[in-house]
Amino acid sequence: MGQLFGGLSPRHVAFIEAQKIFFVGTAAGEGTVNVSPKGGDSLRVLDANTLSWLNLTGSGNESAAHVLHNPRMTVMFCAFEGAPLILRAYGRARVLHRGDGDWAAALARFPPSVAARQIFLLDIERVQASCGMSVPLFDYQGDREDLANWSARQGQEGIAAYWRKKNQVSLDGLESEILVRSGLPPDP
Repeated sequence: MGQLFGGLSPRHVAFIEAQKIFFVGTAAGEGTVNVSPKGGDSLRVLDANTLSWLNLTGSGNESAAHVLHNPRMTVMFCAFEGAPLILRAYGRARVLHRGDGDWAAALARFPPSVAARQIFLLDIERVQASCGMSVPLFDYQGDREDLANWSARQGQEGIAAYWRKKNQVSLDGLESEILVRSGLPPDP
């Protein structure tokens, strides 16, 4: 079953800051459940009960669409080296877009990227630590540069065109609000 906590302890924060990958789980009331791996320098622990993560442009936009319909989110971290541990933060999330008033302050916590799409803030209600003894050991070789390189080639206009084509709705047809909340017209 693991141990339950009301928030992140200093030990949890140190563990999170050492991880190279985390996983985000979301779901609307009906339809597809989404679990998405995240990496790079894209997560911040703001305090014992708040996580913030930068969502970069990708092929889908499930997390944003789901959170608009159902703010429940789980963020999971696994030890792939050292002592075994799985740490999950459960809570309610909200999504920030470029046109939102607190976007600039939230974005300033992360390295600049033309691919910056949304920022999620997770209000942690519960933390669970479990053994993770069956999670395999892996060696970290480095971050992939593919998305950064692709995004740089697209530029701001190319990214906006990609959002229009691929990021407006979820797999289940739920609106992500990416265009209206980023101040972009539906068609140029």
